[in-house]
Amino acid sequence: MEFYSLHQFWGDNGSNFSQFWLPPFSTMCGTTCYFQDADDAKGMGGKKSLAVKALNQNVLLWAGFFAASLFVYFVLSGGDFSFLMTYGAMSRMFGFGVLNVKIYTGQRVTGVSLKTLQLYGIVFVMRLSSIFRHEGYLPYDKSGDWLYHLIEFLALCFTGSALFCVVGKFKSSYQQDFDKFGEMNVPPGAGAVYLAVPIAILAILIHPNLNSDFMSDFAWTYAMYLESAALVPQLFMFQRQKTGVVELMTAHFVFALGFGRLLEFAFWVFSYHELSSSGGSKLPGYIAVFSIFLQLVLMLDFFYYYYLAMKNATPLVLPSHNGMGMV
Repeated sequence: MEFYSLHQFWGDNGSNFSQFWLPPFSTMCGTTCYFQDADDAKGMGGKKSLAVKALNQNVLLWAGFFAASLFVYFVLSGGDFSFLMTYGAMSRMFGFGVLNVKIYTGQRVTGVSLKTLQLYGIVFVMRLSSIFRHEGYLPYDKSGDWLYHLIEFLALCFTGSALFCVVGKFKSSYQQDFDKFGEMNVPPGAGAVYLAVPIAILAILIHPNLNSDFMSDFAWTYAMYLESAALVPQLFMFQRQKTGVVELMTAHFVFALGFGRLLEFAFWVFSYHELSSSGGSKLPGYIAVFSIFLQLVLMLDFFYYYYLAMKNATPLVLPSHNGMGMV
């Protein structure tokens, strides 16, 4: 008997399908249809179930974060506009918490940039060294009394834990061949110096004076400027990966950091005038706002593909071009 194939596609990219086999029409026996690939159909159902499960996990993950945010706003904050600073810090801490969950549950650090962790370690150390000594850069509401400090300290602990895993506990899974940002005329793994040093010089030359203390003002400003560039090595690493596929938990980590900066941008775009130098210049405020804005622009592609991944409950897949408009 002669058979013909009919493919019925399912899914956005047409990569999954069930196959049916149909014999030619017979006037003697009538039309007979044979379902040959029942296992494939079951596989499709399984993939749909996994997609729904992944979507539910994503919803629960972010629902938990937003629920905690509401609790902090109504119970631990005075409801002042400056709460956006605390909210941004919470998003950063949440991001590094997600990263640690990804690392310790998966027992690997694949897809994680050592250089980004190094830079964020500097960011948190510098910011904490400023806010523990002075109050000039703290949120105005009561979350600035102790909660903001605690959140930044926990974020530093999570960053340190992830760093320990990359250089020690799970070092064998670290993808050094992809984490190549800035590795020109420097020892392996030291490429972050090309971001850390120039930005430190900028912070020394141009910084606000809210604490009336050079070291404290410089430390806070350095953290503000450096954070705008700290994700560049991670985004560069994403683009070095041949498949362009980003693990969903890693994507949550990066998105949370970007979301935190978006919240801070919303605050400083209206408060930049407070970041004036000792001579009254508003230049430090302009640079702070511009640096955050530039970071958000560089992350636009990532935000878009993250949205698609969340919408379809699929892995985050970046385009195959060299860079996302930023590196």
